[in-house]
Amino acid sequence: MLKIANQTFQSRLLLGTGKYPSFDIQKEAVAVSETEILTFAVRRMDIFEEGQPNFLEQLDLSNYTLLPNTAGAKTAEEAVRIAKLAKASGLCDMIKVEVIGDNRTLLPDPVETLKATEMLLEEGFIVLPYTSDDVVLAKRLEELGSHAIMPGASPIGSGKGIINPLNLQFIIEQTKVPVIVDAGIGSPKDVTYAMELGADGILLNTAVSGANDPVKMARAVKLALEAGRLGYEAGRIEEKDYAVASSPTTGMVGS
Repeated sequence: MLKIANQTFQSRLLLGTGKYPSFDIQKEAVAVSETEILTFAVRRMDIFEEGQPNFLEQLDLSNYTLLPNTAGAKTAEEAVRIAKLAKASGLCDMIKVEVIGDNRTLLPDPVETLKATEMLLEEGFIVLPYTSDDVVLAKRLEELGSHAIMPGASPIGSGKGIINPLNLQFIIEQTKVPVIVDAGIGSPKDVTYAMELGADGILLNTAVSGANDPVKMARAVKLALEAGRLGYEAGRIEEKDYAVASSPTTGMVGS
């Protein structure tokens, strides 16, 4: 089970809620994925306006844990204001810290992310910072008290998959809290690869919402995640440079 702070989850898949073709497709994809955690950008929806249609109205929220994120924030102070807005709405004490430092690559600002994480931890939030695949930065975020580390596989929405598996593996090996790979996942094979490396979970959005068939893709990534986790737990065989016979060579007829 995936454990974040004092909460446990059967599913290791965290699903974003943006950019689906329709609320109906979104609802079906969420159900098929069997996710228990849904994330959304607080600044992209008016959570206090009852008359505004949004995905929260389409789902039985008793079945999910909501993970608001601070997308759109450029400074730590902005991120904290957004987090407090989400908390004031009664949605959740858990927050994904996202502070973007570059508009073209949408890579996170390491300095402001550290600052926002520290401020929100002091406010009593369950904090999950989105970060680059910087090994040292991930270590500093954990040392502050982050409840999970969320390194990106590649730039947000790029679909490039894992471009630096070595750094991701280093982060997984050194980190005692959950490591949830976030951003850049493009296909089920990326999900499986991340889980085989030892990630504790995956957060994705565009890979599902942007697929030709989001519902079918939601099921695909769910199965890919399960396969990757099982493969990691089973332990793969050692790679060798030369062929090794798969059948015993002793006791053969005629030997």
